[in-house]
Amino acid sequence: MNRRSFWRAAATVLSVLALPAVGHAADLSKALRITFQVAETGFDPVKVSDYYSGTVIESIFDPLLTYDYLARPAKLVPNTAESLPQITDNGKTYTLKLRKGIYFASDPAFKGKRRELTAEDYAYSIKRFFDPKNRSPYAFLFEGKIVGLDELGARAKKTDRFDYEARVPGLEVPDRYTLRIRLRETDFNFSHILAFPLTGAVAREAIEAYGDDINSHPVGTGPYLLKKYTRSSKITLEANPGYRGKVWNFTPGEDPRDKEIVARMKGKNLPLIGTVEISVVEETQSRWLAFERGETDIEYQLSDISPTFMTEDGKLKPEFGP
Repeated sequence: MNRRSFWRAAATVLSVLALPAVGHAADLSKALRITFQVAETGFDPVKVSDYYSGTVIESIFDPLLTYDYLARPAKLVPNTAESLPQITDNGKTYTLKLRKGIYFASDPAFKGKRRELTAEDYAYSIKRFFDPKNRSPYAFLFEGKIVGLDELGARAKKTDRFDYEARVPGLEVPDRYTLRIRLRETDFNFSHILAFPLTGAVAREAIEAYGDDINSHPVGTGPYLLKKYTRSSKITLEANPGYRGKVWNFTPGEDPRDKEIVARMKGKNLPLIGTVEISVVEETQSRWLAFERGETDIEYQLSDISPTFMTEDGKLKPEFGP
């Protein structure tokens, strides 16, 4: 792959798109240029289901939990939560404390004010999966699980109005930074749902300000923000200057390639790259030619043209090796 191995390219994408950042760490003069082989559908977490939109959403929004992806097996770790949830009542009650001082990216929806992330934002974001107007393809993640939420969704279908002010017994916000989720039945795996990227918190002000156009105006607390967007053509992400501080700290497995990644990255502030430029290029040959011309930095899913850069025994041709 243009004198770099596949795993190093994957490590670059992991560093840029899937990991937390620290404010002002990114070099805005550095850009990573990649392609999507299928057009995105939008960037409202509750409304999309495709991989490509999800990749962008994961860079903009923050779920409560995330994963140490290099651990074997991968393990849950806190993200915006201070720690992993306290699980009580035989696996039916999950209590999470949010880290203080996490802020949404600056946006006109906040009318010039700095907007802190709160537990209520997560309660609101979970409710949105049950608003029939959103037609969420991932509502099933929470269906039949949270006390009172299915009933609220059912009432909304009858009245054509979802009451976001209604009390949901299973979604409690005892204080600004505490979220308590009560489940109908024992479920010790519910934490994994809270790490799903599409459960990242949105701000109610932004949802109400942009209305039906929210798919084009994502406002999150994550490492990147949407800088420019031409639907089904170009997506430009820029490092969020107001993002909270965090350093690269993942656990290597036994794979020597993982250990090399850790040796190179451990302790570094992220993201290292200031801008991610995404082009939608559906035709494989066109993506490969753009890569060869140096117009993109990484390509994948090139099996259709693998004889171009691989030998018959499945190795990279010398001209494309490290």
